Amino acid sequence: MNTPTILLVEDNPDDEALTLRAFRRSNIRNEIIVVRDGAEALAYLFPDDGVTPCPALILLDLNLPKIGGLEVLRRMRADERTALIPVVVLTSSKLEEDILDSYRNGANAYVRKPVKFSDFTQAVNALGVFWLLMNEPVPSHGPEAGVQVGHS
Repeated sequence: MNTPTILLVEDNPDDEALTLRAFRRSNIRNEIIVVRDGAEALAYLFPDDGVTPCPALILLDLNLPKIGGLEVLRRMRADERTALIPVVVLTSSKLEEDILDSYRNGANAYVRKPVKFSDFTQAVNALGVFWLLMNEPVPSHGPEAGVQVGHS
C-alpha cells in the first residue's frame, strides 16, 4: 500500500519536534515531510521537474520566514494541482484576522497549538483521525489518501 504523506510546514524546531512526537504517540505512521519556511513549502509543492507531489494533508503554520503561510495558502488554492489538498492551519495565533484570512484563502480548518503537550497530542490525533481516516478524499488523490496506523 502506498503510504499517504503529510506535509508539515513549521519553522519552529520545538513545535516541529512536538508535532512529530504527537504523531508518534497517536500511532500515526504516515511519512511526514517537514519544510521550514514558505519558500521551501512552495518549492516542494511546485518542483522544477513539474511533478507535483500530492500529500494527503498539509499542516501549515502562518508565521513563516521568507514567505508567510497565508501566501503559501493563496498560491496553493490558485493552482489546480494543489487547490483541493486539505490544509489545516496549525498555529499559535489567536488573532481573529488570521482566522478569517485563513478561511477566506481556502483553509479547511484552523487549529491553535495547545500549550500542554497532552492537549497537543489529542489535537494531532484528532486531526490525523479525521483528515486521514474518516474524511473522504478528493477522488483524484486516489489510494494516496488515508492513514497508516501502527499498533502499540
